[in-house]
Amino acid sequence: TISSIPLVLQKPGTENREPISSADDGIVPETIPASVEVRGEVYMRIADFEALNERLAEAGDRVAANPRNAAAGSLRQKDPAITASRALRFFAYAPGPSEGVALSSQWQTPEYFRALGFPVNRDRRRFTDFEDVIAYAREWMARRDQLEYEADGIVIKVDRFGQQRELGVVGRDPRWAIAFKFPARETTSRLLDISITVGRTGVITPGAVIEPVNLGGVMVRNASLHNADYIAERDIRIGDYVTVKRAGDVIPYIIGPVADRRDGSEQPWHMPERCPACDTPLERAEGEVAWRCPNFGICPAQLVRRVEHFVSRGALDIVGIGEKQAQMLVERGMIKDVADLYTLNAESFAGMDGYGPKKIANVLTGIADSRSRPLARLIVGLGIRFVGEVAAQALAGAFGSLDALMAASAEQIDDVDGIGPVVAGSVAQFFSLEANRALAHKLKEVGVQTDQPIVATRHSDALAGSSFVITGTLPSLTREQAEELIKSHGGKIAGSVSTKTSYLVAGESAGSKLAKARELNVIILDEAGLQALLGSAADAPAAEEHPAETPAEPPANGQLSMDL
Repeated sequence: TISSIPLVLQKPGTENREPISSADDGIVPETIPASVEVRGEVYMRIADFEALNERLAEAGDRVAANPRNAAAGSLRQKDPAITASRALRFFAYAPGPSEGVALSSQWQTPEYFRALGFPVNRDRRRFTDFEDVIAYAREWMARRDQLEYEADGIVIKVDRFGQQRELGVVGRDPRWAIAFKFPARETTSRLLDISITVGRTGVITPGAVIEPVNLGGVMVRNASLHNADYIAERDIRIGDYVTVKRAGDVIPYIIGPVADRRDGSEQPWHMPERCPACDTPLERAEGEVAWRCPNFGICPAQLVRRVEHFVSRGALDIVGIGEKQAQMLVERGMIKDVADLYTLNAESFAGMDGYGPKKIANVLTGIADSRSRPLARLIVGLGIRFVGEVAAQALAGAFGSLDALMAASAEQIDDVDGIGPVVAGSVAQFFSLEANRALAHKLKEVGVQTDQPIVATRHSDALAGSSFVITGTLPSLTREQAEELIKSHGGKIAGSVSTKTSYLVAGESAGSKLAKARELNVIILDEAGLQALLGSAADAPAAEEHPAETPAEPPANGQLSMDL
C-alpha cells in the first residue's frame, strides 16, 4: 500500500519541473474533495525515449522497443529511484471512486482535474455535430507527426455520463466510446539477419534484425517475424528489402519482402534444428506453430527467463534481482535452477563489480523475505504454462500444499472451481516431469514456504458451496478485500465465468465477464447485493439476474468529447 506519492508536474513549454498552478488557467475549484481517484495515462515523449535509449545503450543495457514499452517498463521497476529518473509524464482524463465531488460529463472531468493542478491533454475538443468530429480526427491524422508523443488514434466518447450509463457496454467494449485509428505506419528496410530467442517455456521465436530506419519518429532496428511458418509462407530471405509496419504505433513487424528488389544474393532462412543456447534438438508438437527446446532443466536461456519470472513482482517479488542480474547469475554458473537463489550468500558476490556490502545485503534480504510468500505466488513463480495469478490462488486454496498439488491427477485438478481442462492438463504434465518434481522438493529444502497459510478467519458458512467471480471496481472494497470477505464466509473465488459460477460480483467498468454471466444466466450482484447475501446489509437491494442501469435524464442536445 502506497501511503503517499510526491507528484511533480511540469508547466507546458518549459523544462522546469514545478507545481502547475490552477490560477494559470483562471480556474479555481470551489471546494477540495474529501477524496478523488484520478485516472489517466503515463507516457514518455519521443525525445525523452530516444535520450533514455542512448543512456541504456552506453551502459550496456537492453534498449526499449518504443516509448510505450519504455513508460510501462519504467513504472514496473522495483527500485523507485530508477522510475523517478525516467522522464515520465501524465495525462488525467477519468474519475474513479470519489467523495465530495459530482462530475456529470467527460468534458467537465479534465477541466476539474486541471483546476486541481493535474495535467490534461489540451488537444481535446467537444462537438455537437458528428461531421465536425470526423473532420477533426482527419485533421489530426495529417498532423500526427507534430505531436511530441506517439498516438495511434483519437478516442471519441459520448459526453454525458448519464447517457454513457444508458448506452452500457457489450463485452469489453462500451457503446459510448469508439477509437478512430490512424493508419499503421510503413516503411522499407533491409533484412540483415534473423535472430533467435528462447523463452522461459522453451519457445523459439525468430526476430528480424534490419538496417536502422526511422518509423514514426522512432529508430527501428528489430522487428517481429512471428514464427517459422510466417517466414516460409511469405518467402522472407536474409538480404531482402522488406516492408516494416508498426501496428498501433507500438510493435514493428515484417509484412513481407519487396521481391522486385532482389539481386540474387538473398539467402533463404530455415529454423535451426538445435537450440542455440544448449544444442538440444528442437521439437514441435502436432498442431502447434511454435518450435520448442525441450531441455527445460538445463537450457541456460530458459533458465535466465525463468529466473526473471520467478523473481517478478507477481511471483516471489525478490527485490534487487532483475533481468540483468538473472543473466549474470546464470552466465557465472552461480545458479542451476531458481532454488539455487536461496543458497547464495555474501561470499557468492565477493569481488563482483557493482556489488558493495550494502547492495549485497539488500539482495540477500530480498531473497530471505521471499521465502515466506504465499503458496499461490510460488505456484505462479514456477512458470507453469497457462497458470496465472487467479488459477494459482484457486490451486493453492484447493490443495493447500505443493506436495498435494504434485500428487493430484489432471481430473482432480479439473474439479477445482475456476480451473478448466487445459490448465489442469498443463499442471499435471508439469509435475509429471522428474526435473520439476525435484525442483519443488529442493525449494522446500531451502526453506521456501510450500504450504498454504491460514490467512483469514472463517466467519460463517453463509456462502458455502457457492462460486464467485469478481469484475470491475467496487465502491468501497478492493478486489482482494472482496475475495477475502467471500472466502471468510465459505465461498470460493474463480477467475472466469462458467457454468460452475454461482454469482458474478460486478462493479464499475465491468467487462466481458458481465456479458458472459448474462449469457449463462449467472446471478449478478453489486457490492450491496453481496452484503445482503451475507446478511450484513438487510436493507440492500436484492440481487437481480440482469440489473438495469438507472438512466440519467438525457440532456437536450447530445455532445461528443474527443481525447487525443
